Amino acid sequence: MSTFHPLRVTAVDRLTDDSVALTFAVPPELRPLYGYSPGQHIALRRHRPGADALTASTEVRRTYSLCAPACDEPSELRIGIRGVEGGDFSSYAVKELRPGDTVDVLPPTGRFVLEPRPGRFAAVVGGSGITPVLSIAATLLAREPQARFCLIRSDRSTASTMFLEEVADLKDRYPDRFQLVTALSREEQQSGLPSGRLDEERLSALLPSLLPAEDVDGWYLCGPLGLVEGASRALRGLGVPRGRIHQEIFHVTEAPAASTASSRSTASGSGPAADAGGARSASVTANLDGRSGCWPMDDGESVLETVLRHRADAPFACKGGVCGTCRVRLVSGEVRMDRNYALEADELEAGYVLACQSHPLTEAVEVDFDG
Repeated sequence: MSTFHPLRVTAVDRLTDDSVALTFAVPPELRPLYGYSPGQHIALRRHRPGADALTASTEVRRTYSLCAPACDEPSELRIGIRGVEGGDFSSYAVKELRPGDTVDVLPPTGRFVLEPRPGRFAAVVGGSGITPVLSIAATLLAREPQARFCLIRSDRSTASTMFLEEVADLKDRYPDRFQLVTALSREEQQSGLPSGRLDEERLSALLPSLLPAEDVDGWYLCGPLGLVEGASRALRGLGVPRGRIHQEIFHVTEAPAASTASSRSTASGSGPAADAGGARSASVTANLDGRSGCWPMDDGESVLETVLRHRADAPFACKGGVCGTCRVRLVSGEVRMDRNYALEADELEAGYVLACQSHPLTEAVEVDFDG
């Protein structure tokens, strides 16, 4: 099971008024542990001080994507962070972190990846959604001469655009294989697309003029929920198979709608199910790092909350159904997930659920964090 390690901040580069790129030094003995694939992310942890001497500190975890080309044994890790109003970690990172500070960092994880191979690939990103796609595109173009990449990005204005220079460098370095299309929602451009958001209707009209969407080998969507969902619907409407569409959501704030965000997951041999509101008295058995335990669940608890009361080393980050750090295999029983913005259809079919969003529908549930 991966554990946090303290890494030293070596650079804090201002990207925009509200975003920075952080660079961490990775000591030689940890470099094999922190190798990563293009598109993966790391979880950061800090302990926020209590309001006074009598108040305990609060642990805060957040995940941020790696933006540099992939490396098996990196000497440093670089991520992009945009400040979120009221954000416990992002505000701290943008306003307070300085070179020389130390931050607890989990080894890289995530399945929003593209291992370099020949073909045509494309991405639709919004705001800080450029971060993992920058790593994906840079790695692909550098390692695979038979690959092409089209980046369609949406930002509020030029001044708010993260990694502007890094993307321009890709365009200069690979002029025949890298295509860049920029849309600004609050600023007119001298050339290119008219201002406005990239919603489903606009993308449905725009994409056929850029490239044959259905012939692209992989689409990578990353950014706010509305942009990603609209782009996914547009691509499906243009005949793109679901298996070629990969998505990652950044920072979902709205509560899930019961009719659309809830889902039921069942493992074989689950036994009798309770009503849709959840089992009245349930227990969870969890296998974690080769050790198993069984514990009663308190009313309203998620699977993750129950496990954390007994195993503080259980992996998690956002607790919002977005990052996928707490992905587990459902061995037996049935659960209801409140929301899921991290697992793709094939993962759900294979029996994976998000522990932070899973509530029991049967009296006994068993999950495997190592599966």
